[in-house]
Amino acid sequence: MGFQKNATVVFVHGAWADGSSWGTVINSVAKSGLKVVCAPIPLSSLHDDIVALRRTVDHVDGPTILVGHAYSGAVIGGVDDERIKALVYITALAPDEGETVADVFYRETPHADAPHLAPDKDGYIWMPHEGIIKAFAPHANLDDLQRLEAIQRPIHVSCIQEKAPSPAWKKKPTWFLVAQDDRMILEKTQLFMAERMKATIRSMPADHTPAVTMPIPVVDIVLEAARATVAG
Repeated sequence: MGFQKNATVVFVHGAWADGSSWGTVINSVAKSGLKVVCAPIPLSSLHDDIVALRRTVDHVDGPTILVGHAYSGAVIGGVDDERIKALVYITALAPDEGETVADVFYRETPHADAPHLAPDKDGYIWMPHEGIIKAFAPHANLDDLQRLEAIQRPIHVSCIQEKAPSPAWKKKPTWFLVAQDDRMILEKTQLFMAERMKATIRSMPADHTPAVTMPIPVVDIVLEAARATVAG
């Protein structure tokens, strides 16, 4: 089965990451015949990040699927465009209108291995070394851990304190990959959001960064969404 002309998957990175965090998922999805774009977001405020993603979507020609990881689930929900045919959440956060990212992130008691996070003097939150090893990517090998730590980009506290607009998931088909061993966003929290948005749910024994540590299920759910919404 092929896909519609110019059908594009736009991957959006989360906090403490950049486009390279999608790893081999990029290549695998591209081999299926879909165009692939990684949208850079500044992680400076939820509004800024939504504007940046909208800029990327405006640059894309054709039907589009947005895929967000972790924090960027809030970002992909903030872009409403008729070209967007589906939203895919990879162990992501999905605040409803008027909620903040912090509201959904902290709705359950944190995992025992979750890092203690606080903003620096400029309002940016960095992921500590132990947090990357124990919670951000505990299933990663040493090479991937070094790379993830080296590329990390801090997130401004405004990103998690700003109220979200009315989310596109109320109108678009959605898929949600639940990571059962996520020590950053707990499985219970993920299920709450996925069920609330009436998403198609797939669960895997993955950690917080499945695009790096368990990429096949990530590719599978993206292609499942594509076949359902942009098949040619």
